[in-house]
Amino acid sequence: MNEHSLSGKHAVVTGGGSGIGAAIARALAQAGVRVTLTGRHATKLAAQREQLAAFDDVGCVTMDVTKPDEVAQAFAAAAQAMGPVDILINNAGQAQASPFTATDLTLWNRMLEVNLTGVFLCTQAVMPAMLERRYGRIVNVASTAGQIGYPYVAAYCAAKHGVIGLTRSLALEVATKGITVNAVCPGYTETELLRGALDQVVAKTGRSMDEARAALERANPQQRFVSPEQVAHAVLWLVQPESSAMTGQSISIAGGEVM
Repeated sequence: MNEHSLSGKHAVVTGGGSGIGAAIARALAQAGVRVTLTGRHATKLAAQREQLAAFDDVGCVTMDVTKPDEVAQAFAAAAQAMGPVDILINNAGQAQASPFTATDLTLWNRMLEVNLTGVFLCTQAVMPAMLERRYGRIVNVASTAGQIGYPYVAAYCAAKHGVIGLTRSLALEVATKGITVNAVCPGYTETELLRGALDQVVAKTGRSMDEARAALERANPQQRFVSPEQVAHAVLWLVQPESSAMTGQSISIAGGEVM
């Protein structure tokens, strides 16, 4: 990859304060990209910006991706501070497990709002300027849950399937406009989200944490979890100007779990 080709571009990374979002932000900053981190928690964003203190152009804007007014204000502030958005990483997400019969409308709507509607709102915020300049890279962080089904996370799976459908539809709509739209689909990744899932397994099964980890790892062909940095590397490849032929794809990063 010619990382120098990204120098001076401006990327917004939603959910950039930790986990996969933080790893993507670091990879982009190392490639010379001006990065705006967004999330709901100013303290967490500030801590992550401090982690990236070696890079000059890293900013923070707080917003909740489910609130249209906050999204509009945040993207306006990001553009004013660092210029038009060339790269959008829709990473903000949330997962909550529940048997289908115990999944109430509140949980259902929350999973759709955070994981799908948030992608819609953030993408709408950057699309007019991308169309005007005929250039853009959009990468949606979906999940293998958007490619296959998992038990006890019906709402989450439905939302992530929706993200992949949105990715494919929008990619076709802007295919001749210099804009690419892709999704990366991580499997179980070493993040706070995974630790929460393991805590639930421990609580419901009585297994130890080591036993819970081992059970999930055994289900993976490589018998291990994915690292946030491996997801970030795939994203960095997709946003290269030279990757313009890649659009409408949902790329599994899951050690062979999905083929």
